[in-house]
Amino acid sequence: MFNARRGFLILPAIAFLTLTVLADRPQAGPGQIVEAGRMLTPRSGHTATLLQDGRVLIAGGMIHNHEFLDTAELYDAARRKFEPTGRMNIRRVGHVAALLNDGRVLIAGGWTGGATNEAELYDPHIGKFTAVSPMNTGRAGATATTLRDGRVLITGGGKEDDRVGQRSTELFDPATAKFISLTDMADARTEHTATLLADGRVLIAGGMADHHVVATAELFDPKTNSFTAVDRLHTARYKHTAQLLGDGRVLIAGGADDRDWKGTLADAELYDPATRSFVPAASMSEKRFKLAHESALLPDGNVLIVGGNAKAEIYNVKQRAFTLLPNGTGTPQWFMTETALKNGEVLLLGGYSTSMAATDQTWIYRP
Repeated sequence: MFNARRGFLILPAIAFLTLTVLADRPQAGPGQIVEAGRMLTPRSGHTATLLQDGRVLIAGGMIHNHEFLDTAELYDAARRKFEPTGRMNIRRVGHVAALLNDGRVLIAGGWTGGATNEAELYDPHIGKFTAVSPMNTGRAGATATTLRDGRVLITGGGKEDDRVGQRSTELFDPATAKFISLTDMADARTEHTATLLADGRVLIAGGMADHHVVATAELFDPKTNSFTAVDRLHTARYKHTAQLLGDGRVLIAGGADDRDWKGTLADAELYDPATRSFVPAASMSEKRFKLAHESALLPDGNVLIVGGNAKAEIYNVKQRAFTLLPNGTGTPQWFMTETALKNGEVLLLGGYSTSMAATDQTWIYRP
């Protein structure tokens, strides 16, 4: 939006009419965020998974510290309504969720007091969760990435402390509904990101090791089930967000350094798979952390980043710059979720703000 100075120009009547009609047409803009009703339950640190039929499964989370949830609900994008579904087998927050190729959703790990290794599968056809064999280790703040072959890569996460990450990794095999241990990553990590690249490998970046945020990154190759180090991030970060771009690069933005709340970040960088290295990108307009692990890719190829601040912003891939939206969630929301819907909108759910209590508020970004 901008204000242009007005001038005076004498035009023929037809030309003036033409200009008036053009001026009245809506101009392309960055879109807007509008309120979208309320969830059935306030949630923060939950998961929100887009199902194959276009609905969104919202599971777990917490209302306050130590008040964890086993409830789940569905968002019906066609009717713009929230509705209840089955309950998980345990209460959990900071868990992972991954959509399987057969349409089911794997839920694993999370904090239940300590970090749990329990896992379950949600079947959208019957609306129920079924327990499966547990992971080989308890973990929370981990990542779960569905690979091209249908297996799910689980990496890192905290076990005894949310500031101490793990190097351990494992694979979930949907055919057997069991987890298989893999070789360790080079570095321990929790609250890192894992991004499926165009070639099927997975970029794992940043995170907290042992009370210390790391700048290291590595690639997982599903053909060899092994990890290979790549160049370091320009900025050590955790609780950041990442998104695969249409050209195959990965945008990584925000997060925090060792100082956590006092070390929140606005800077961003891009991973280039051709060179296996990171290059600095334009900084965001606002510092933000405790973001969704994966930000939302919009239909035009730009990236929406919401959370950690009252306003949202968009990374424009052509301009290589961030634009702050005129509105957002009203108050900062930490550990909210953003889910790109099939109609091009983005569903924004919950999180907690300055009250330190989770909200049931929801928003929709409309391009």
